[in-house]
Amino acid sequence: MALDGKVVAITGAARGLGRACALRFAEAGADLVLLDVGQDVNGVPYPLATSGQLAYTASLCEERGAAVLAAQTDVRGDVGPAIEKVLNRFGKVDVLINNAGIAAPSGKAVHEITEDEWALMIDIDLSGAWRMIKAVAPTMITQQQGSIINVSSTAGLVGYRHFAGYVAAKHGLIGLTKAAALDYGPYRVRVNALCPGSVADDPSVDGRMLSEIARSLDVGVDEHEKVFVQAQPMNSLINPSDIAGAALWLAGDDSPQVTGSVLTVDGGFTAR
Repeated sequence: MALDGKVVAITGAARGLGRACALRFAEAGADLVLLDVGQDVNGVPYPLATSGQLAYTASLCEERGAAVLAAQTDVRGDVGPAIEKVLNRFGKVDVLINNAGIAAPSGKAVHEITEDEWALMIDIDLSGAWRMIKAVAPTMITQQQGSIINVSSTAGLVGYRHFAGYVAAKHGLIGLTKAAALDYGPYRVRVNALCPGSVADDPSVDGRMLSEIARSLDVGVDEHEKVFVQAQPMNSLINPSDIAGAALWLAGDDSPQVTGSVLTVDGGFTAR
């Protein structure tokens, strides 16, 4: 049980990569704080996770033996009350996974992006992670230990046509990772970025991010996986479990000197 006795907070935990990480961490012995907005957000052109999906993720983790605190939390606002609930329940936070994010509004050239679309993307995908770190870091400093994992993307390393807001936010998240790693290194609080490639929409975790990216690119949902696989050197999409396994390694005691790093799980996509 690699994370036995540790408390792990995950944003965007209701479905997709968030749920995959939650299940893997529960199996590794962690107690879990599952945070998700749990409702649609004005300006995001596709359905976000529901409160029911958040509750279902919580129940799956409890079945695996984890103590779970689940709360609807919008990373665009004050996340302090959610962290206060965590500390009242568990007394500490050992690991934070900043996974909450959106892929759209996208599908436009830079000059076509509206002020509201730009602000929404940055607010959730970049500033949301900053707010969570800001809320959790004082506790980790007091504990003199902790691991923060920011879920970026290959879009944090390379550009994508018609995805300027997403690319800017994910690049910014890597910059935030490196700066925070230097700020918190003296307190043995590690900060790393995880960059997934094209992750398959696994129905077991209610994944749908890849299909929404395809929709923004006007790629048919019935053919989008074939299109994305063509760009993969290993001729396959990434599985959510691949990302969860990498996050588990970054969170645990087998990576004590790993901080300020960017770990790609992309099947070789960014090796070119």
